[in-house]
Amino acid sequence: MPQTRPERSPFVALPLPRAFTLIEPGPVTLVVTHDGRRDNVMVITWTMVMDFAPTFAITTGPWNHSWAALCDRRDCVIALPTVEMIDTVIGIGTCSGARTDKFQRFGLGRARASQVAPPLLTDCLANVECRVVEVIERHGIVVLEGLAAWIDPDRAERRMLHAVGDGSFIADGDRIDRAQAMRSKLPPGL
Repeated sequence: MPQTRPERSPFVALPLPRAFTLIEPGPVTLVVTHDGRRDNVMVITWTMVMDFAPTFAITTGPWNHSWAALCDRRDCVIALPTVEMIDTVIGIGTCSGARTDKFQRFGLGRARASQVAPPLLTDCLANVECRVVEVIERHGIVVLEGLAAWIDPDRAERRMLHAVGDGSFIADGDRIDRAQAMRSKLPPGL
């Protein structure tokens, strides 16, 4: 059955140099892949910002159905779910894309990405389109280069989830602004 992708996206462009600010806090992420036939999505909590440039790393391996698509197709979307998606996130993470169409099962909305084959997730606060630049198989590390970043400016819920690792989660709380005090350490434009 062919998949449909909505043409209209709720996102506006996020300046690519700001993409690292979406991931640096260590949020639970959804990684969207496309294997040439269909889209899939998996939960990844092991992420890393590699520098102020849009370079990221995720850790996964051949036990995940999306591993082959990441290694073969060499692109993905990192999507940032918010706290109201916790049950969907857990559902996505506890079933395999090898046996389940997760988009259908969880009613996930998608929008066409501008640079990669996998779609953006319209249910999420933000999405970063990425190209795989290196796979370090020994450690299951996939190094990604951000190509485009998108954020939904009208989304009321902005709190992200953080996995503790024991089945419990922490949601973002108050944002504390200390940008002035840190100005000397921040890249230009932030």
